[in-house]
Amino acid sequence: MSVLNEISQNLQQGRAKVVKELVEKAIEEGIDAKTILEQGLLDGMSVIGEKFKKDEVYVPQVLIAARAMKTGMEVLQPLLASSGVQARGKVVIGTVKGDLHDIGKNLVRMMMEGKGLEVIDLGVDVPADKFVEKAVESNADIVACSALLTTTMTEIKTVVDEIVKAGIRDKVKIMIGGAPVTDSFCKQIGADIYTPDAATAAEEAAKVCAVK
Repeated sequence: MSVLNEISQNLQQGRAKVVKELVEKAIEEGIDAKTILEQGLLDGMSVIGEKFKKDEVYVPQVLIAARAMKTGMEVLQPLLASSGVQARGKVVIGTVKGDLHDIGKNLVRMMMEGKGLEVIDLGVDVPADKFVEKAVESNADIVACSALLTTTMTEIKTVVDEIVKAGIRDKVKIMIGGAPVTDSFCKQIGADIYTPDAATAAEEAAKVCAVK
């Protein structure tokens, strides 16, 4: 088994320490950082994402796999930066104002990072103008909003309106999700993408960034 396959396999099993050692070994073997990232770390997270979507693994397995990926990325990041490897796209994510739920959002963030996207996480209870401010500042490709309460769903519409008002509507795709959110609500408020789960959200985000 190649070292890249070993990285992928151990990441899927959440073996953070082993992943770190294998990434170091791959660097010593002269494999370039971009290849280690794509064929080792991202490959492993992609498998986890697919399994999560099919209910073959659950939240705890996703969390430990994401932690293993983060450990490998800490070794790789300086090399990626020095070789000019850019993230595949940029996403601003947060839970809307009035809503303090973050488990779903955190899963989406991890899955998106597992697709090689840079994710700027604004946390919970995020006012609409903060989404806009960060999207402008970071030149984001996607603004992703979540709400878990029916009472805070309307805040997603406020985010859409603020993005329109700021004149950046044609520059960003708006992705929405959360338990009460539906595809028809997405269309109704003028957002672009609704997905029912974290793995699909990451796939859709990767597609958007691939065609930018």
